[in-house]
Amino acid sequence: MSFRLQPTPPARPNRCQLFGPGSNTKLFAKMAASGADVINLDLEDSVAPSDKDQARINVIEAINTIDWGTKTLAVRINSLDTPYWYRDVVDLLEQAGPRLDQIMIPKVGCAEDIYAVDALVTAIERAKGRIKPVAFEVIIESAAGLAHVEAIAAASPRLQAMSLGAADFAASMGMQTTGIGGTQENYYMLQGETRHYADPWHWAQTAIVAACRTHGILPVDGPFGDFSDDEGYRAQARRCATLGMVGKWAIHPKQIALANEVFTPSEAAVAEAREILAAMETAKAQGAGATVYKGRLVDIASIKQAEVIVAQSDLIAGA
Repeated sequence: MSFRLQPTPPARPNRCQLFGPGSNTKLFAKMAASGADVINLDLEDSVAPSDKDQARINVIEAINTIDWGTKTLAVRINSLDTPYWYRDVVDLLEQAGPRLDQIMIPKVGCAEDIYAVDALVTAIERAKGRIKPVAFEVIIESAAGLAHVEAIAAASPRLQAMSLGAADFAASMGMQTTGIGGTQENYYMLQGETRHYADPWHWAQTAIVAACRTHGILPVDGPFGDFSDDEGYRAQARRCATLGMVGKWAIHPKQIALANEVFTPSEAAVAEAREILAAMETAKAQGAGATVYKGRLVDIASIKQAEVIVAQSDLIAGA
C-alpha cells in the first residue's frame, strides 16, 4: 500500500439512481416513493430547450415541497457548453432549500469544468449563508472526459460520485452504435463458427473505477437504454459490481428493483465474508497471517475484500 492512503468514499447507499425529467411534474411524487437510493431530477437531455425555464421552476418547487425521505436528492444541470447551466446553478442555490444534496454536472471534459461550477456554487453559498455544502457528481461522456478522468476526480472536495454516460461517450468516440450500454452486435471475436462477445464499455468503466477509488469517490454505471431487456440490464450491472462500481442508473422505474438486486450483497455473500473474517481472527490469535477457508488460501488481502462486502451490507441495512 502506498504511503498516501486511499481515501474512503462517502458512506451512503447508491445502488440505483433514478432519473426523471424536470418538465414532468407527475413523476416527482412517484420518484420520491420509489426504492431508488438517489433521485436525479433532470434539467438536461430529457428536457426540450423550450421547456428549460419551466423545468427549472418545477424542480425547485419539488425540492422545497415534496418529502424525499432519506434519499440523496440531486439535480442534473445543463452542460457547460449551453446558455442554461449558469441559471440552473444560480436559481437552485438561491431558491431551493437545504434539502438539495447534490448537483450532477454532465459532459465534463476537464478539471477546469469542475472548477468553474465550484467557484459559482461557493460564491452563492457564501452570499446566501447556506450551511450545508452542495455535493457534486460528474458524468464522463466524452473522449476528453475519459482522457482526463483522474484530474477530474481530484478537481474538487465537493465531488462524491462519478458516472459513465454511455450514449454521449459512444458518440464522442465515434463508435458505430446507436445502443446505450450493453452488448454491441459487431463487437465480437470468432472461434471457429462461435462468436464471443466482449464488453466495449469495460475499459472506460475500469478507468472510472480506478480514478474514483484513488480519490475517494463513488463510481457509478450509467444508463441501459433497452428497458425491456431485464437480463441485459442485470448482466451489465453484475459486470459493473464485479469491477467495483456501487450502483447504476435507472431510466425506467422497472430498472430500480434490478439495480437494487444486483448491488445489494446477497445473504450468502455476506455470510461467507463474515466467516472469512472469523477464520482470520482465529488465525491471528494463533499467530498466523493466513489460513485455509473452504480449500482456498485467505490472508490479509482477503480481510479487506470481506470487509468491503460486510460494510456495504451494513450500510444498506441501516439506510
